[in-house]
Amino acid sequence: MHQIYLILHLISACVWIGGHIILCLGYLPRAIKNKDVTLILHFEQKYEPIGIPALLILVITGILLSYNYGVEMILWFNFQSDIVKIISFKIILLFFTFLLAIHARFFLIPHLSINNLWLLTIHIVSVTVIGLFMLVLGTFIRFGGL
Repeated sequence: MHQIYLILHLISACVWIGGHIILCLGYLPRAIKNKDVTLILHFEQKYEPIGIPALLILVITGILLSYNYGVEMILWFNFQSDIVKIISFKIILLFFTFLLAIHARFFLIPHLSINNLWLLTIHIVSVTVIGLFMLVLGTFIRFGGL
């Protein structure tokens, strides 16, 4: 089952991170240049139905993979081994991703205008960078840690 969890985790990471890279490098610069927030809103409408399930699959498979590596929830955040450190850092970054996503979804996007696009830009870039950093951290697990 480990291989199946890993494959699902990697495919979901491709969808999640890839979508944010497209948003960050494709749609966001055009929205800023054209002063047109509808570009972001249209992307959001199309991406959310696949992005949110990808994120949920990432969380579920991440937990399952953690247990497969012998890192049960009780060991999270004790930072006693290299793999525990990686998993703990990824969970911390996931928490920040959730905070940014909740803030964007319920406070920024419903009131999005050219005047507050700068704040959403910070969110988009942050979630993209966090996703990339989580991906890099995940590659270290194969070799036993940092």
